Amino acid sequence: MLRILVDEDKCTACGQCAEICPKSAKIWKVTNVAHIVDLRYCHVCTLCAMECPENCIRILRPGEEE
Repeated sequence: MLRILVDEDKCTACGQCAEICPKSAKIWKVTNVAHIVDLRYCHVCTLCAMECPENCIRILRPGEEE
């Protein structure tokens, strides 16, 4: 199963991940840090990870290790 990992120690809650995400409202919630709400709507476009200025988002596809 696809997983998106957010390194909460690095995340500054800038919200750029949610801003670039085509399904933002269904996937992301940004408070003190970015949180994944529901990955069922994720298209695995990886825009969130590419846009993150802190480089704290990792996309793990099935079979990949943390």
